[in-house]
Amino acid sequence: MAHHKSAKKRIRQSEKKHVRNQASLSKMKTLIKKVHASKEKATAEVTLKEAISFIDKSVSKGRLHKNTAARRKSSLTRHFNSLTA
Repeated sequence: MAHHKSAKKRIRQSEKKHVRNQASLSKMKTLIKKVHASKEKATAEVTLKEAISFIDKSVSKGRLHKNTAARRKSSLTRHFNSLTA
């Protein structure tokens, strides 16, 4: 357990960040699952745009590496392109 005041504050801060990051990653995974689950191209397009936007925001906030984001967006786009109209 931390004894210094600054160390105690750092523990509180890191816990808040951890909770926030976990919630964000969970939301991203849910959006990705929605895209993969959609069978119609019209509904998939809406969820695809939302998911890609969220992934890009996660990268800009430092929650996700840019190559990981690119891989996930590529996977989503490939799935979207495989759907029939």
